[in-house]
Amino acid sequence: MIAIFRNSLARFRGQILGWGLSLGLMAAFLTRFYDTIANQKDNYLKLMTSYPKELLAFFATSDVVQMFTPSGFLNLEYFSYMTLVVGIFAVLAGSGLLAGDEESGALDLVLAHPVSRTALLAGRCLAFLAAMIAILALNWLGFILAVPGTGLHLTAGELALPMLSLFGLLAIFGALSLLLSLLLPSQRVAAMTSGILLVASYFVNALARMNKDLETLAKFSPFHYYQGGLAIDGMKWDVLAAMVGVSLLFAILAWWRFERRDIRVGGEGGWSIPVLSPRKRGRQNNRNPEAV
Repeated sequence: MIAIFRNSLARFRGQILGWGLSLGLMAAFLTRFYDTIANQKDNYLKLMTSYPKELLAFFATSDVVQMFTPSGFLNLEYFSYMTLVVGIFAVLAGSGLLAGDEESGALDLVLAHPVSRTALLAGRCLAFLAAMIAILALNWLGFILAVPGTGLHLTAGELALPMLSLFGLLAIFGALSLLLSLLLPSQRVAAMTSGILLVASYFVNALARMNKDLETLAKFSPFHYYQGGLAIDGMKWDVLAAMVGVSLLFAILAWWRFERRDIRVGGEGGWSIPVLSPRKRGRQNNRNPEAV
């Protein structure tokens, strides 16, 4: 399993550097704006209060004054939409952990070696988690390098709390995309479905801040429990543990499915529905030539 972990992590090197460094630079760049906004609080407050509440709801805030606090500023300017940005990586990487090699025909060659399916899945999942942690660590490093020159006055430990909240959310969608890649015909379909669920969950949670009728539905969205930058004011460790637990549940279901399904030699699969199965239709047509 260690060899699989090292090999899988090496395949993530480009994504770690690309996502991590670019987002880390973005974090350092946005952090520098805090002093400008704090020094002109009255002007920005008048501007923000003129915005519709519906617009502010999509940036994970309904309290304009909160923007001028360190946690509120980071939540509004960075962590409110970073879930969708880094969520793209989680969805694509999670859906390709097994399905990518399976569709290329490489997975059956790997399993021809003395390695169990459980070890293969565990090694790749650990590599995915390590890659995601590395990306978030580079984001965190961007804040660490930029904060000392600003008025944020946040410690390294405080800046790590929003990253933990973000990690919990990304772990859910990464594990979900892995599970869907083993249930749906192809990686493309799994990634598309996971991406739709990611965006839909974001919008449902945002709309629930404006429409009380959606609050019940929003409770089923992982975004409802995501704290973002507000975790600096107080981390909800029980919520984070629950998010990690949900991601583990999806991973266990993916393992259960992977242990019991056939490996495709190459290409995409079917829906495993007899009516839609090309093999089933082919047998029926051979029995009844007139139906062709």
